[in-house]
Amino acid sequence: MNWWSDYREAINVKQGNRTALWRWAFGTVALVVLVLALMPPVPHMPTTGWDKASHLLAFAVLAWLGCHAYPQRMASVLSGLLAYGALIEILQSFTSYRSADWHDLLADGLGLLLGWLLTRMQHRKRGQDYMRTGG
Repeated sequence: MNWWSDYREAINVKQGNRTALWRWAFGTVALVVLVLALMPPVPHMPTTGWDKASHLLAFAVLAWLGCHAYPQRMASVLSGLLAYGALIEILQSFTSYRSADWHDLLADGLGLLLGWLLTRMQHRKRGQDYMRTGG
């Protein structure tokens, strides 16, 4: 036994509880991304230092969380997240302090691809066919 299985056994995390936790994390991060994308820039805003890298990282995390939260609906999650990125760009165009940039949407899409690939690699390493088992 390793420390993670000991920990899981100690707190008795069941599959339903894990799914709820993944979904809570996914929703929370999606809300945080929306708030950060629409709020006026502040001097100490969290960033990677390059706007496109921030988009890529945010959407990679969203894809990774979304694929775990809804393993049977990964295609829907990823296409929905791409639409979410487009919505954010449209909403930014209505602010006086942000602007829409379709390069940001491209970075979002690349982040989604990265998050999906990380999910696939993670489950292949565990010996699972994630697309067949759903997680």
